Amino acid sequence: MTNISIDTLAGDGSFAAYLAEPSGPARGAVVVIQEIFGVNQGIRRKCDSLAAAGYLAIAPDLFWRLEPGVELDADVPEQFQQALALMGRFDQDLAIRDLEATIRAARARLGAGGKVGVVGYCLGGRLAYLVAARTDADASVGYYAVGVPGLLGEKHAIARPLLLHIAGEDGFVPKDAQAAMHEGLDDHPKVTLYDYPGEDHGFAAELGKRRSEAAAQRADERTLAFFAEHLG
Repeated sequence: MTNISIDTLAGDGSFAAYLAEPSGPARGAVVVIQEIFGVNQGIRRKCDSLAAAGYLAIAPDLFWRLEPGVELDADVPEQFQQALALMGRFDQDLAIRDLEATIRAARARLGAGGKVGVVGYCLGGRLAYLVAARTDADASVGYYAVGVPGLLGEKHAIARPLLLHIAGEDGFVPKDAQAAMHEGLDDHPKVTLYDYPGEDHGFAAELGKRRSEAAAQRADERTLAFFAEHLG
């Protein structure tokens, strides 16, 4: 478990990323996309768990242009507000380019034929959807992705498998947004949606009050099965 540096595709800088490596040969790689709280302890634990399952896991610092190295706690009100403020200044199109650079860096570490997926949470779930539409990632997973109905115009570009976990009582993804996601994506041959009735936003967080253990375990089992099928 270490930090690495990844160069941007445009050559205008570099950003840090947390790297967790499996003990043996990697089955593939997974780029872990942060919430609005940065690459904090919970995101690092997601990487460590994926490494334990045999994957090379990399979590890039997507807030590096705003505040490099930020780590916030969702359970601390002041830090939650700080995260929302960062989100208000965030450029998602630049973030997708940084994620594309991370995917390329992961492929370089795997060598010829290695497959790379992404998994994201909250903001990261939204970005995972966009990664599926805009990059050549081999498989993408989004947990409680925000704002997907406004991105359905890009669904035609999703050419590789995408899995979305939807929290039924998500305060940031209301019922009408959930219905729009189903209406727009249920018939897409590359997209799978799972609903978690009664669960709120952040139910699969590794740490803190948001975690809902049974639902988190069920979603993570589905994610690992999805990656086993599509990454190896």
